[in-house]
Amino acid sequence: MKEIKLFIDGEFKTSSKTYVTTNPANGEAVATVYLPSDSDIDGAVDAAERAFHSHEWRSMDQNKRADLLEAISEKMKERRNELTELEIADSGSCVRKAKADIHNAASYFKVLAGQLRKFQFEVKDESASRAGFSQNYKIYEPVGVCAQIIPWNFPLVMAAWKIGPVIASGCTTVLKSAQETPVTAMILAEILKDVGLPNGVVNIITGGAHEGERLLSNSKVRKIAFTGSTQVGSKIMEKAGKNLQNLSLELGGKSANIILDDADLSMAVDGALYGFLYHSGQACTSGTRLFVEEKIYPEFKSALIKRIADVKVGVPTDPATGYGPVINQKQFERILNYIEITKTEGGKLLYGGERASEGELSKGFYIRPTLFEVTPDNTIFNEEIFGPVLAITPVKNEAEAIKLANKSIFGLAGAVWSKNPERAKRVAKQLETGMVWINEYHLLNPGMPFGGYKQSGIGREMGEEGLKSYLEVKHLWVSDCDERAKKPWFDAIF
Repeated sequence: MKEIKLFIDGEFKTSSKTYVTTNPANGEAVATVYLPSDSDIDGAVDAAERAFHSHEWRSMDQNKRADLLEAISEKMKERRNELTELEIADSGSCVRKAKADIHNAASYFKVLAGQLRKFQFEVKDESASRAGFSQNYKIYEPVGVCAQIIPWNFPLVMAAWKIGPVIASGCTTVLKSAQETPVTAMILAEILKDVGLPNGVVNIITGGAHEGERLLSNSKVRKIAFTGSTQVGSKIMEKAGKNLQNLSLELGGKSANIILDDADLSMAVDGALYGFLYHSGQACTSGTRLFVEEKIYPEFKSALIKRIADVKVGVPTDPATGYGPVINQKQFERILNYIEITKTEGGKLLYGGERASEGELSKGFYIRPTLFEVTPDNTIFNEEIFGPVLAITPVKNEAEAIKLANKSIFGLAGAVWSKNPERAKRVAKQLETGMVWINEYHLLNPGMPFGGYKQSGIGREMGEEGLKSYLEVKHLWVSDCDERAKKPWFDAIF
């Protein structure tokens, strides 16, 4: 069983309080984890502040920081088998998904290194400058000490998305992993130490609501970056407002997946299933609202029900498994409650809707993939479930699909399926959401921004926008006028 310590100021430390994490697939113990005390959390922030103001970190060349990012990527690849095994046990990720997560996290560090080498931290604005009057520059500088909180569904990927731009920008941080899934974040801490990241630049702890609140309330924290539910994000935003802290929030979603009547049906069926079943529906971008044009609806629905039976529900370590457990008892019961609510409301159950408990599955939190035919009045049409439940709604035409897709407080992702690229782009551009796929789902590009509209968040991660979210921009005015007589504005006070 692993022992997960606190990583503070470059050292691995214990505390007086521990708990044990368990595998959601079978209930077996995974790790003994040390919870930080309030003084541990404060000490981690102090370490981050010291590191931020240290000459070693503040003077480090951007190419040297890029070297560190590339070294982290390589170390992650070297430890990919260990990381995959631990990610499966800790989060219930299926083996294929876990392998992809390790690859994607490592790739992000490498892509970010390339972006950092080309990023201009000082830019002369020629349009604002005029010879004989002034030269004007934009100077990008690190925000400062950050507090970052990540969720349990993609533990290593989320840690990479948060820590990467901290190193690239020259900030420092205290990252809190989810209490349910702290293991791979601590392996990442070992890697950071191995590559020679200066002490205190990245500190990693774990914990729940109390630990998170203690961290975010520290007056030395200048930026908060949070990934999680909209409800918690709203509370964080309210508290951050009192101190006017810089804020990035990646929150909930209820993404629309639109199947137009000229779509390739076999591809769209697989895409619809992948869109809501990936990681047992525990992805913020999940396409959990499916809109299908009436012309093809009967054929599509029949194909969808037939095809879903080919998705293997099984233990995560089996390479044939495409669909594993949900994270814990609380989430398991929450999802089953949504299913019962939908039945009570008159939603038409097309498939699933129950626990999967045969054989080894009886040891874990497995729910069968569930399809409901619903109207916009049903609860699951509007609320994020974070589980394997799909709300299907037929629509008259693309205009109705767009209207219903935008009928949501969320705006994180979405997709459009059509053989006509121009038609698909026309629909995609009208969706009020931060990301839209055409004839695809869930794929992300580390060089492009990720984030949502409306109550799905504030700010962006990845891409140049993600790096800039950790930077302040300073206007530097350099006078190009060296004669007092040519400065009549001084005469305003003389």
